[in-house]
Amino acid sequence: MRMSRSRRAVLGNAGVWLAAAALPGAARAEEGSSATAGGASSREPFRYCLNTSTIAGANLTIVEEVEIAAKVGYHAVEPWVRDIQAYVKKGGSLPDLAKRIKDLGLTVEDAIGFEEWIVDDDARRAAGMEGMKRDMELVAAIGSKRIAAPPIGANKATDASLDLVKVAERYRELLELGDKMGVQPLVELWGPSKNLHKLGEVAFVALESHHLKASMLLDLYHLHKGGSDFTGLHQLNGAALHVIHTNDYPDHPVSELTDAQRVYPGDGVAPLGEIFRTLRDIGFRGFLSLELFNRDYWKQSPLKVAQTGIDKMREAVHKSLS
Repeated sequence: MRMSRSRRAVLGNAGVWLAAAALPGAARAEEGSSATAGGASSREPFRYCLNTSTIAGANLTIVEEVEIAAKVGYHAVEPWVRDIQAYVKKGGSLPDLAKRIKDLGLTVEDAIGFEEWIVDDDARRAAGMEGMKRDMELVAAIGSKRIAAPPIGANKATDASLDLVKVAERYRELLELGDKMGVQPLVELWGPSKNLHKLGEVAFVALESHHLKASMLLDLYHLHKGGSDFTGLHQLNGAALHVIHTNDYPDHPVSELTDAQRVYPGDGVAPLGEIFRTLRDIGFRGFLSLELFNRDYWKQSPLKVAQTGIDKMREAVHKSLS
């Protein structure tokens, strides 16, 4: 049986998804060196990003959020589309915002939006794709390289029968739109989703999209919430991942955990040592993006929260990889 050209290209590109385990020498070669490309070291191979939800309780403008991120030492920001929209609505200039971000020494590695690209309903999905197009245009204007593609609209029990083959086809359509817009959509794992709550489900959609730019947006809390074991990360090629939402969670029954209970890395029970060592070994050299929704943190100074967040991320990474 002949394989289609697009499918052959994807599977022939060794790195798209399959296992860093198949290339153990390459994955571990950097461990013995003191430095890697881009200034990263074996002790700190990742870069750090601030997802602006972490300080959302302060109701800052996006300009104030990026200034805080730069001040405390993040390399990048991950803003929410709604905050960019609010900035524009108040008369803000996107070129000015893009310049401000660049002048601060930051990049925009991803942006968070919520459009129903995944659903079965044709009218809702068409509206979702139009929404994604508008969001991509918006985030591209401030230099964002990527946009989240979460399974919004596919989270109820009645959505559990969604055909993942069709989802992969829809994700490919989204990727093709991204090719035109210059923004890469990342299919996102959501723990509470009735469809994309397992690592294997999200990986299936990425693989079966048959597109070279297919990539996943993973989250430590959501992997745990959705019931995936972190050992599954060993089956991925880290070079194909760009952003990992980073956080920790308390020792509560999974069914009782909520987004608001996320805590700083190292303040919970997540096996961060195992996770960070695995990410290093599979070749991940992207961004750990601090994403929290903790109401207690929101009551504090956003500068303090952002600073504590990057300090605790770095501490957890150093402790894991030393």
